[in-house]
Amino acid sequence: MNLEWQGAWESVIHHPLFGIGITLGAYQLVLAAYEKTRWIFLQPVLASMLLVIGVLVSCGLSYVEYRKSTEILSILLGPATVALAVPLYLNLRRIRQLFWPIFTTLVIGGVLATGLVVLLGWWFGAGHMMLMTLAPKSVTSPIAMLVAEQIGGVAPLAAVFVLITGVIGAIVGPGLLRLLGVHSPEARGMALGMTAHAVGTSVALQEGEECGAFAALAMSLMGVGTAVFLPLAVTLVV
Repeated sequence: MNLEWQGAWESVIHHPLFGIGITLGAYQLVLAAYEKTRWIFLQPVLASMLLVIGVLVSCGLSYVEYRKSTEILSILLGPATVALAVPLYLNLRRIRQLFWPIFTTLVIGGVLATGLVVLLGWWFGAGHMMLMTLAPKSVTSPIAMLVAEQIGGVAPLAAVFVLITGVIGAIVGPGLLRLLGVHSPEARGMALGMTAHAVGTSVALQEGEECGAFAALAMSLMGVGTAVFLPLAVTLVV
């Protein structure tokens, strides 16, 4: 009987849909708990990630097997990102009205987000390679990895910094903005999208459609600006 149960369990955890099931299940479970408690440390991306890691470790599954079973989720990231154009389109008139404030915020915020982390890293004695890895930490992982590799950083480590930045921004950002008296959905969305990229945009979408639209706009333009101007700036400085 024990052998039968063991065989059944092995069949379940090695099923191609097991990885998708635990990923979606963990996220929905944590999201429900977060919406009920509003406890900042139950931030869905962070808590569900830790829950999935715990399940994988307890089941003895390797990351390679888990990644193979969740390839469909990676494929869907593209359409999900493109779908952010919907709230942008619905708020296009408001975006046009605020063109110059948006442009000014992107320039100042983008320079500060990149410059401050490089300055702090240099102050704490980080080497050139680590500084170049830290520099693109406020954009989405694909762009950050590509830019980090171009300017002399470590692409996989850049992805880790991006994840840490997004999670911390999503946890601390909304409360900090409220503490500073920032209640405008446009301003909140811009701040979350620029500093916490996709994770911040997901939080902004929970606050409202307008907030999510400006977060998606800020995330997109921040990514484009970083990909174009950061390698150029590094070339000119170095």
